[in-house]
Amino acid sequence: MIDVNRIRADFPGLAQTVHGKPLVFLDNAASAQKPRAVIDAVAHHYAHDYANVHRGVHQLAERATDAYEGAREKVRAFLGAASTREIVFVRGTTEAINLVAHSWGRHALRAGDEVLITEMEHHANIVPWQLMAEEIGFTLRVAPILDDGRLDMEAFAALLNERTRLVAVAHMSNVLGTVNPVQEIVDMAHAHGALCLVDGAQSVSHLPVNVQELGCDFYAFSGHKLFGPTGIGVLWAREALLEAMPPYQGGGEMIREVSFQRSTWADLPYKFEAGTPHIVGAIGLGAAIDYVTAIGLQAIAEYEHGLLEYATEALESVPGLTLVGRAPHKGAVLSFVMDCAHPHDIGTILDGEGVAVRAGHHCAMPLMERLGLPATTRASFAFYNTREEADALVAALYKVREIFA
Repeated sequence: MIDVNRIRADFPGLAQTVHGKPLVFLDNAASAQKPRAVIDAVAHHYAHDYANVHRGVHQLAERATDAYEGAREKVRAFLGAASTREIVFVRGTTEAINLVAHSWGRHALRAGDEVLITEMEHHANIVPWQLMAEEIGFTLRVAPILDDGRLDMEAFAALLNERTRLVAVAHMSNVLGTVNPVQEIVDMAHAHGALCLVDGAQSVSHLPVNVQELGCDFYAFSGHKLFGPTGIGVLWAREALLEAMPPYQGGGEMIREVSFQRSTWADLPYKFEAGTPHIVGAIGLGAAIDYVTAIGLQAIAEYEHGLLEYATEALESVPGLTLVGRAPHKGAVLSFVMDCAHPHDIGTILDGEGVAVRAGHHCAMPLMERLGLPATTRASFAFYNTREEADALVAALYKVREIFA
């Protein structure tokens, strides 16, 4: 059982007022607040152990390297990966998917091939494949969703064929909250000889993830949504795939030998980590993983599910409010529209009440087109949110009605 009051005390950002009102932070799907453990880990490293990694022989360099590689081991254990050789540090989910598209995609895909995505994808899992499709000439296919926000599995199955080389799918939708049946999707992709990439940006902070159990071939996530620093993320991929993939960027760290005639590449995962890495970001991510692991992802999932049920019922009481995304299996994300105000106006009024939400297309413009909406307001919850904060959201929405209705 989660002690939410104790947890909230670990997050200094929550203990403030906005416009004279207690902050109710419900923008976690965009970026989450940071616990003191992460802040302290970052500050300690900058104050005491800062040096570049891998190259130095002095003590600070050795301490920095140990902490950086220790964070890689924490990520490996967190994802259930077989080896740290499969853990590539990147800037975030977007860079991870671009790495796969430009390295694996450019060399494995040919004209006439197909890549299959879904209507609920974030732009980060659409645009890289469009860029590669323009360059190579393969076809990008899109599996539709049902009106309640679920992936249309019959249509998805019908789109799979002998030309499908990759299925790229969100584990959890950042707009609808839909949690896709990834294991089933992976099995279907593999049955057609295709690989499967999973965008885990939204899922790793809400659900236990084991990449070997999921069976996917690539898994990507960002540190800042997992209560860690910005500018750090992870690409996990099967070791054999990474071995066969050429470098994504060139420069220091990723080389073995360099001459003016030719260069050779470092071992995994360093072949994909050109230049000085985000050392402190990785260390902060490791601290964030320690923090959520101590609480337990299963306990987090159970707490957030109860909070989602409570907040859903509470929002349904608001006249003229329509929830967008009613899939039976979903995370703690509530997107909605109101008949009296534009989402941007709703977000502004809520901010005046101390309630932080997101308003817009949420980097999912094709999904908005499918829904026939210009935008939604999105309240996204984390394990430090409470039922009282859901009530504060509802009270602020009634104020929206008072102003605009």
